[in-house]
Amino acid sequence: MPIAPWRATSIQMRSERATQASSEAEAKAVLARNTERLIGLIRKACAGPDRPDLVVFPEFALTGPPLAMKVPEWIARACSSIPGPLTAPLQALARELGIYISGNLFEAPPEWPGRYFNSSFIIDRKGEVILNYRRINTAAFPSPHDFMSDYLAATPRDKVFPVVDTELGRLATIPCGEIVVPEVARVFMMQGAEVILHPTNSKYSAGQEAAKVARACENMCYLVSANVAGPIGFSPDNSIMGGRSHILDHHGETIAYQEDAGEGVAVSGIIDIETLRADRRADTGVHNPLLRARFEMYRPYYEAARFYPADHFRRAPMTDPVETGAAVAIARSNLERAGVLEPLPQLVDA
Repeated sequence: MPIAPWRATSIQMRSERATQASSEAEAKAVLARNTERLIGLIRKACAGPDRPDLVVFPEFALTGPPLAMKVPEWIARACSSIPGPLTAPLQALARELGIYISGNLFEAPPEWPGRYFNSSFIIDRKGEVILNYRRINTAAFPSPHDFMSDYLAATPRDKVFPVVDTELGRLATIPCGEIVVPEVARVFMMQGAEVILHPTNSKYSAGQEAAKVARACENMCYLVSANVAGPIGFSPDNSIMGGRSHILDHHGETIAYQEDAGEGVAVSGIIDIETLRADRRADTGVHNPLLRARFEMYRPYYEAARFYPADHFRRAPMTDPVETGAAVAIARSNLERAGVLEPLPQLVDA
């Protein structure tokens, strides 16, 4: 059946950081306050005349980022299974309001003890978690790539980069700075993704703003990006602001946008899946980058590339973000060997 146009809304909300709590108990109270704030904003979005079918809330909205906190402490303070205690109130709200809710939290799955993931999820109208994507490209947070061999052996291929087919179309999620990694969106598109949901917690950068447009148009996908209101999670002195929540169509054109970092639900717009599908099929020119994709030409280069080391934490989980320093050093060495970086000059003893 054809999919009728539907409305998406970006929830631009402020959030407190669990790292600033004085104890584990106070950290849980921070999470509860953030959840209450989010629920209030979702209710506000649904109370107005432009009631959304789907909302997206920012990355780290419930917890803030772990910053330099060690892994075991962060798991105890701020992580949950998915589904689990942190998604439960949102699942109940989705059922009550009859909407889809997408967002992000830190997941500590019981099947991978001692590890957590930066995970983005989608809850359907029935309150069921229908998608969970564990971020691959991280800075100092754990990633499935850290123990890739074991992870891929235990995880079905369609769950590594998941796309879910729904009454709204085929949906996928990409968190925050991973939007600047073109391969992630490309793999989602290859599996049929039509709408990319982008929970983010980021300062302004020309690269990330351009990447949102690029990922939408090069994959002919809608993109719904929700950033934090007020200061970003990585600004301990609260001087760096969020804002710039953005909804774009499958040609990279803006549907809705909010430049400032004020809290609210004003970034809202219509997603027309049938128009996207018609354009993907009918456009046979250069504005359809999917039709003439030549992936075979690139494959040998990707197969030969070795930059950031896979399986670096396979034997034992990372326990402290500083431990990623050794992996970064290997990546730099690999980039030098590939000619991407110039080697540093060797110091000669006098």
